[in-house]
Amino acid sequence: MVRWKQRSLDDARQLLQSAAELAPENAQAHYYLARVLGDKGDSEGAIRELQAAVKLQPALNDAQTQLGLALQRKGDAVGAVAAFRQVVETQPGNADAHNNLGLALIQGGDAPSAVPEFQAALRIQPEDSGYRGNLGIAYLQRADFDAAISEFQAAIRGAPDDATLHYNLGLALKLKDQLPAAVAEFQKAAQLDPAQADAHYTLGVTLWQQGEFAGAVEELRAAIKTRPDYAEAHYTLGTVLKQQGNLPEAASALREALRLQPDFVGAHTTLAGVLRQMGDTTGAAAESKLGAELAKSVNALQAATFSTNSGRRLMNAGDLDGAISQFRSATQQTADYAPAHYYLGQALQRKGLTDEAKREFQRAAELDERFKTFPK
Repeated sequence: MVRWKQRSLDDARQLLQSAAELAPENAQAHYYLARVLGDKGDSEGAIRELQAAVKLQPALNDAQTQLGLALQRKGDAVGAVAAFRQVVETQPGNADAHNNLGLALIQGGDAPSAVPEFQAALRIQPEDSGYRGNLGIAYLQRADFDAAISEFQAAIRGAPDDATLHYNLGLALKLKDQLPAAVAEFQKAAQLDPAQADAHYTLGVTLWQQGEFAGAVEELRAAIKTRPDYAEAHYTLGTVLKQQGNLPEAASALREALRLQPDFVGAHTTLAGVLRQMGDTTGAAAESKLGAELAKSVNALQAATFSTNSGRRLMNAGDLDGAISQFRSATQQTADYAPAHYYLGQALQRKGLTDEAKREFQRAAELDERFKTFPK
């Protein structure tokens, strides 16, 4: 431990490895070895040692917490929930434990179960704007936009300069079709944190939806300046420029989107339309063919995964129609890809299409039991 605290990681790893081998039933040895391995970038080794520690001593809450965080980073929401739930059971008065569990539940798509965890955290620490903002996110994912707006506004009163809170409030307002108020929040978020690409992107999408093409182009360019590899921003910029009639720049933006994401079917299709308008029938035909081939690609799962990820980004930006289009594309590319059905259900639910959303949730649950708990 001394070597670890002195940041002599190689020495610490050697000493703790020996300790764990000499006393394999010593949970603390496994725990501290995991911390050193984590600091050295060996996430898999850290998880392995943390699992050994909590198997030996389930009530070792520091190990359970670190295990939950490591599993979250790995994308294993189910494992993270199990670890954080153990901490909550042994430390019900630990606000951070409730918050961590709530975040893991959201990561796993179970926003309804996350709500009481954030509420529990707030009962312990009522003034924590971070917990309240997370509660707002849970309500947002449940499509309870009024509750989300209320929580975000309350959180902002405690942290008026938090760009993320203003951005999330903007999303909730946008999904309630309160576009002028949403624009004001996105602008505030971009002002507070100019490097937040999503604030510029979502502001651009909202302005575009209001017919303010020039402002939309400006914000989309700002998003790209902040994050040059933002494929969706290039794609949306190309779409807006196409509608403006600025075909050469539209083609350039769409080509950049495709350079970044060659499997972006929508970009191929839109570029085909641009080239057709420019009189380049050969190029248009080539792009149309590429788009069609990608849609029928042998590697349909990869295409479905890309479409689903793209849809999630669009949904998080409040572009429900664009998200639904991407999720439907994913279900057509791979009919048995559960995440596409699940997130399509979320987007449809936010649109108020409850019956159709329920069918998609049920289909996701049939395909993958991890989705058997879905928003009601």
